[in-house]
Amino acid sequence: MPHIVLLRGVHQDAIARIEAEPGYTWESVNPDDRGALEKAMAEGDAIIVRATPINEDFLSISPKLGIVARHGVGYDAVDVPQLTKRGIPLTVTALANALSVAEHALALMLSLAKQLPTFDTNTRAGKWTNTDVPTCWDLAGQKVLIVGFGRIGGKVAKLCSAFDMQVLVHDPYVPRNTIVGQGYTPVKLEEGLAQADWVTVHCPSNAETRGMVNSAFLGGMKKGARLINTARGTLVEEQALADALTSGHIAAAGVDVFWDEPVKPGNPLLHAPNMIVTPHSAAATVQCMRRMGLSCVESIVGHFKGELDPDMVINREVLKRND
Repeated sequence: MPHIVLLRGVHQDAIARIEAEPGYTWESVNPDDRGALEKAMAEGDAIIVRATPINEDFLSISPKLGIVARHGVGYDAVDVPQLTKRGIPLTVTALANALSVAEHALALMLSLAKQLPTFDTNTRAGKWTNTDVPTCWDLAGQKVLIVGFGRIGGKVAKLCSAFDMQVLVHDPYVPRNTIVGQGYTPVKLEEGLAQADWVTVHCPSNAETRGMVNSAFLGGMKKGARLINTARGTLVEEQALADALTSGHIAAAGVDVFWDEPVKPGNPLLHAPNMIVTPHSAAATVQCMRRMGLSCVESIVGHFKGELDPDMVINREVLKRND
């Protein structure tokens, strides 16, 4: 029966779900321990993976591997063509983390709008009132441009609408009528950047989007606008954003993701003014960790029972091949 290798831990409810399935076994391994990894993968029929690169080297020590379940939605570190070549499906937790990431985007917006880090620091220093009180904003009435109208972008739109923001949406792959039908305003990118007080990006990282938030993108933003990125660090040219913040063209930014992770001390965003940074933690809520873990297990069990949900599969062509 299938043996599942956990590349780092998962929620206890996910473990319980594995153990409730007759004949399934599991083990957790530190992927940085090469010896332990090779031993585990010699018997591994399935893996649940977070950030470990799944590449040709990994596959060379995984002769029995039948499915890769990504604990999350991004798969930058996974060599999808190699998996497809070997007929191995890659699944993601497509429905598990959208709400948590959307809430994190709003948390960054609110923290910047209400200047919470500055007020916290001042209060702890005994600065109750002073002439250096930072400028704060209400979200209500401001325009937000949502770039990418998938599951997460759609939830961000609902949250922003609940704060009485004017929601603009740019996504060339979503029909205008779909956006209008949900009560939002579809716009071209240049048009939205010029109008929006806030820009929040919710796109996958691929050849089309990598580095899309560059000097031209930032220069096209309304002066004094703010940028939020809880999607992928590789969407943003970090030096360009740091420069835009330093010049004052961009008033503030909040990011949860970086081009290289873990973020290095010399990253220019760590030293740019009016920045809030978090360590790729948008999905790290108790509820979301549970949902992602359970989603991974359901995909694995579904695979071995011939009932894998195709909506969770990235390389769906392998499903037809394996029929």
